[in-house]
Amino acid sequence: MLDPTSDPKDDVEPNDAPLLEQRPANGETRGIALFCHGGAATKAVAPKERALSLVRMRAFEQFVHRATADRGIATALVRYRVAGWNGEAADAYQDVRWAIAELRDQHGSDVPIILVGHSMGGRAVLRAGGERQVTAVCALAPWTPPGEPIMHLRDQTVVILHGRADRWVPARLSQEFAVRARRSGARVARFTIDGGHSMLRRAHRWHTFATDVVLAGAGLEPMRSDVAQALQQPSPEGLAVPL
Repeated sequence: MLDPTSDPKDDVEPNDAPLLEQRPANGETRGIALFCHGGAATKAVAPKERALSLVRMRAFEQFVHRATADRGIATALVRYRVAGWNGEAADAYQDVRWAIAELRDQHGSDVPIILVGHSMGGRAVLRAGGERQVTAVCALAPWTPPGEPIMHLRDQTVVILHGRADRWVPARLSQEFAVRARRSGARVARFTIDGGHSMLRRAHRWHTFATDVVLAGAGLEPMRSDVAQALQQPSPEGLAVPL
């Protein structure tokens, strides 16, 4: 359902541990953007190198690094042990928590960490949004089934962008999640955009949106005006803003 590039003949054994692909800031590290790719609902093999979900997150990470490294932003992309969420195991979520801890050990406990995740990775970053040092969550077309936990996001800044024509993860799921999260006390803004799940249509707008959230989450720029306004609007206006 979540990774349309899945092909059993390319399956490989699970990774022994998650992996971090990292790019340093130019100079002092003033914030870290952690990128989390999508996957499948259930899949116990390692993510394959050519998976669209991984390729797209690499494109986001590279764009954000080019735009922000001179401002002090380091970037990292986590590669999960396995390509699936796998029910209560929530493997991607556990791997994102591991990545946050690794970045904390490397950069210290005072550097802001901004989470950016797509699809299953969006679900993982929303689950990890209450972790220490996480200052903002940017969820791109997140897979948020009914009943996802939300109370840990109280007082957190959560920004969601979802394609209106998404056939893999319907936009109504993130709408329902956003409503519940806002009721729990999270600061939530949600936007919709033309296009589907792969984020290829209007790709530059997706990339720029994530970049702006990263800079604001690191405290290097004010939150972009449309997001700031949506955060102040009541439901449902602030949770269904066309981009």
